Amino acid sequence: MIVKLWGTRGSVASAGPQTARYGGNTACVEVRGEDGTLVVLDAGTGIQRLGNELEGDIHRIDILLTHLHMDHIQGLGFFAPIFRKGCEIHVWGPPSPTLHLRARLTRYLSPPLFPIRLRDLRANFEFHDAPLDSFAIGPLTVQADEVIHPGATLGFRISENGRSMTYLSDHEPALATANGNPGPEWVSGLRLARETDVLIHDAQYTQPERDERLGWGHSSVPEAIDFARAAQARQLVLFHHDPARTDHQMDLLVAEAESLAEGLPVTAAREGDVLVL
Repeated sequence: MIVKLWGTRGSVASAGPQTARYGGNTACVEVRGEDGTLVVLDAGTGIQRLGNELEGDIHRIDILLTHLHMDHIQGLGFFAPIFRKGCEIHVWGPPSPTLHLRARLTRYLSPPLFPIRLRDLRANFEFHDAPLDSFAIGPLTVQADEVIHPGATLGFRISENGRSMTYLSDHEPALATANGNPGPEWVSGLRLARETDVLIHDAQYTQPERDERLGWGHSSVPEAIDFARAAQARQLVLFHHDPARTDHQMDLLVAEAESLAEGLPVTAAREGDVLVL
């Protein structure tokens, strides 16, 4: 299984010279199975570059959306395969008791927010409520579960041949309560992340920033490290970088994370990074 990062930023795209090394595009991660099966995690602005790199002979693409905030779907209308006749695109997202996933996405992919309607695109779309359980996409086993973030939000674990990666892009794990540390069954996302080989996890804030933003649905770097330890993850990749964070500030944040990690391999996600599991 090969994982490539196409968008690592959170909240809003912030491309420019000060964010060039870590990247300014919003969330998008490519996962390839050993047979070439293509799964895309989130459709932030990073998906536009991914689409331009894909060969025209790919006939099926599965897009797993954690949630429908704009920074996670804004690139979908600029994903080149949606304009290819015969391309089959399966979009998976959090279930809703009121509106089907297609109806919710149509609110964006239609005027006045987008010039072309979803029904006019050339690709063949299938929309699915992601089961809160395991399901298969080719040789890949996908597990989805609800996690803490404003609005219906999912995390995903993808496994193949005994190796796994877990993607918790927007996540406030709530590691402690007024009564102390909760049991592991109460920690959001822990079921997905337990003993995963690679954990890609929200780390948008420093701890002082996080203290002023409780309930906003994101984690600090120390919280991401604590969560990875609780899950016994083998590697942590800090993700969903604050749009105002410069490359220099990111370097300082990584140095702090390494000092806190105490033997846990930790890096900050950079656009273009490739992880081979």
